Amino acid sequence: MDDCIIYTAGYSPAMSYCIQILKKAGFTLLSEPSMEVTHLLLPVPSFTPDGSIVGGGNLRTLLTLLPGNITVIGGNLDCPELVGYATVDLLQDESYLTANAKITAYCAIKVALNQLPVILDECPVLVIGWGRIGKCLSRLLRQMGAKVTVCARKAKDRNILSAMGYDAVDFHEVDLSAYKVVYNTAPTMVFPTCPGNGLKIDLASRLGLGSPDVIWARGLPGKDAPESSGKLIAKTLIPIFRKE
Repeated sequence: MDDCIIYTAGYSPAMSYCIQILKKAGFTLLSEPSMEVTHLLLPVPSFTPDGSIVGGGNLRTLLTLLPGNITVIGGNLDCPELVGYATVDLLQDESYLTANAKITAYCAIKVALNQLPVILDECPVLVIGWGRIGKCLSRLLRQMGAKVTVCARKAKDRNILSAMGYDAVDFHEVDLSAYKVVYNTAPTMVFPTCPGNGLKIDLASRLGLGSPDVIWARGLPGKDAPESSGKLIAKTLIPIFRKE
């Protein structure tokens, strides 16, 4: 652990919590770039659409101030500047993604409760997609008493859902207007038009609901639960740092 010297670049609320935890765990974090640095820690995800580091900074310039053998940690690290560098991409880490899906699901329910004039008990809710977030969200909604229907493409998934007690429908047979809340978790345009006056919340990285009133709720953990998000980042990284 004494050989692990971390420099953090950019900023996000989640990263501030992560840094506090790493310091309490005894890791060395520098406030300025140095040739002593062994690990560069970036926000998760790490870059804005224009390629800048989230929270500010230019990666190409920063790398000139750091050793060439550092390990770069962040999310969505597939960029030309990092070719040849060792990387730890948390958005490719299955354990991180699964835990982050749970946080996302809690935040997604918070978004709905802030918008709805009713509680979720007995509320008809549609969840589109049966991936990590869809599974976590459906379970939490059902625990809150919502009438949950899951829209899944694969017949195998629909059969499993039915066995678990969920209403399950195919994309071709769903009636969006029948639901008070519609959540999308599929990162593709699944419904170009969305009839009905229900609350529409899209959690995917790419919009899947083509509606002018859709709430595109991306990056919820870092925005609405930064402490939980920061704790997850630190929890994921501490075993990695201690192995090195």
